[in-house]
Amino acid sequence: MGEPQDAYLAGYAEILAQVAGTGRRLNRDELEERRHLGERAAEQGHTLRSLVRGHLDATRAHWPAEAGDAGTADSVLAAVGQAVDAFAEGYERAQRHAVRQEEAARREFIDDLLYGRSDLGRLAERAERFGLVLSRAHAVAVAQGPEAYDDTSPVTRRVETALISRFGDRRILIATKNGQLICIAPGDQDDVLAYFAKQAYAATEGSRVAVGRPQTGAGGVVHSYEEALSTLELADRLELDEPVVRAADLLVYPVLTRDRQAMADLVLSVLGPLRDARGGAEPLLRTLESYFDAGCTAAEAARRLALSVRALTYRLERIHHLTGANPADPVHRYTLQTAVIGARLLGWPAQEI
Repeated sequence: MGEPQDAYLAGYAEILAQVAGTGRRLNRDELEERRHLGERAAEQGHTLRSLVRGHLDATRAHWPAEAGDAGTADSVLAAVGQAVDAFAEGYERAQRHAVRQEEAARREFIDDLLYGRSDLGRLAERAERFGLVLSRAHAVAVAQGPEAYDDTSPVTRRVETALISRFGDRRILIATKNGQLICIAPGDQDDVLAYFAKQAYAATEGSRVAVGRPQTGAGGVVHSYEEALSTLELADRLELDEPVVRAADLLVYPVLTRDRQAMADLVLSVLGPLRDARGGAEPLLRTLESYFDAGCTAAEAARRLALSVRALTYRLERIHHLTGANPADPVHRYTLQTAVIGARLLGWPAQEI
């Protein structure tokens, strides 16, 4: 705080004396000067409470002798009200400006951090201001709900408040990007990301949360974020039911699709004949999915599909006849299951591949 509080009372005693002598109200220039003083006080870090108390103390100390009758006293009190109100307006104006600047700086930092822009050394310095130490490993969780969220959304505030109440200052950053909720936390604090996922799921009435793997350095945040986004997309394509999906648990799927052409060839060569079935390939493809998800137990797969065991068995036999691969045969099963996964990843048969 560079200036003493008395500096923000400049001209105040003179105004009170003039009002007592004339009964006038503060003019436009005087009000603007009070606002300007309020802005300066806010920028120097003084509290509004102490500044208002200083005005009241100054009013008592410089109460005009002429303000003995009720009419003059009313004029002086009206001037005090005008002066304090203008001063507080300037103070609040400076605070709003500071908040907007802080929000803009925070948004710029988040954009640079998640897109990998800016010099990494400079980015690490800026990160300290927002509670992150980028020399450590970090993991990123991304929540995608039924609507788009921004930093001012009630859902964002609710989730952020819940995490701060639970963990306090643990170098956690809650943000939004492209309508999604994002949590950046130290890589060794998985409990934070798990709690974020729980709160986001509750606040958004059924969002899906993807958690990237911990990565080191400023560039590590970008990698973990991109991994979480890819995991969200992967979970949608695979039609997974889990509300929380972790990149570490789905690593096999990016490997399977790394050579897209090879996977497409596998899908078409193994499952392509299913298109000749009555109703097309989709019903039989779902039959295979349910059968594999049920651990190749016919009764459980039939229950999931709302079929009789006999009807399920007929479908499996039909698949065997069309493809030449027997789902019950361990040798054929791996090829069929890999092709089914590839079909979902590539969007087949709804999309041509």
